Amino acid sequence: MVISIIKGRDMKDQYGRNIDYIRVSVTDRCNLRCQYCMPAEGIEMASHDSILRYDEIIRICKILAELGVKKIKITGGEPLVRKDIIELIADIKKITGIEQVTITTNAINLKKQMKHLVEVGIDGINISLDTLNRSLFKEITRRDELPRVLEGIEEALKYDQVPIKINCVPLGRKEQNIEDIAAFAKDHPIHVRFIEMMPIGMGKDYHFLSEEEILKQLSKTYGTFTPYEGTLGNGPSHYYQVEDFQGKIGFISAMSHKFCHNCNRVRLTSGGFLKTCLQFETGSDLKQLLRGGASDEEIKEAIINTIHNKPKGHEFLSGKIERENNLSMYQIGG
Repeated sequence: MVISIIKGRDMKDQYGRNIDYIRVSVTDRCNLRCQYCMPAEGIEMASHDSILRYDEIIRICKILAELGVKKIKITGGEPLVRKDIIELIADIKKITGIEQVTITTNAINLKKQMKHLVEVGIDGINISLDTLNRSLFKEITRRDELPRVLEGIEEALKYDQVPIKINCVPLGRKEQNIEDIAAFAKDHPIHVRFIEMMPIGMGKDYHFLSEEEILKQLSKTYGTFTPYEGTLGNGPSHYYQVEDFQGKIGFISAMSHKFCHNCNRVRLTSGGFLKTCLQFETGSDLKQLLRGGASDEEIKEAIINTIHNKPKGHEFLSGKIERENNLSMYQIGG
């Protein structure tokens, strides 16, 4: 047992990183079929009994809060397709020690859910959007849902107390027009982040576009990008200021600017597996403990030991495959 890594309300791994943030996937289901995430024919969805029930998620979140986790991101799949998701968020918000609950969504269901998210106190919304080109959006996602996504963003902008970020994965296609995505930060108080493609699941079939390549492309349209020294959120993004922009332009550059030394997060899959690194299989099956009658202390001990053994960093560019993860992002939690 590695109780020594708990000091006050901080939980540190063997490399001294303070783990205070968890991404909780509530479903592997999604109303899109993005080419770099899911096959065209869809997937064999996990059965209802195989994913964590809400009471199990709440129990784990309470234990995590006691260990020092302060920030929770609700993910999927697409989290807004799971029934009663608003009630789950409301219950997590009530947990002592949890300071922030945010959500990542494709925004298809956001127009009808935004008011309810605000009512239960959501602290931020990340919206996944790769292009404003409707035909390309349909090609990438295999669904003609761009109008509903834009309606969801428009609805979200009505609530200026809720920070909004747009996440875009550049695919290196000219017709993607990432300059149009960046314009959200120019025209609205929205931070736009560009995420380098990672070789996970079907993403292995794609070449990532580096931060430098993206910056070079955007600078041709918008001019100088000045590094922003402040912090905007829980994750590994770093940001740039652009003249006359209301929001910032950010980058999550896991490939070209490896940031594992600052990693403060772990992930809980919808199936109850506590995953400590995207690349590797390392983690523990909390669902088995929950349904096997384990006490809170036994679950707490499992979490402590799992986090203690969090890998030092990914090895995507080294060719290392030992203990490599074989799941896709919809299974892990985006």
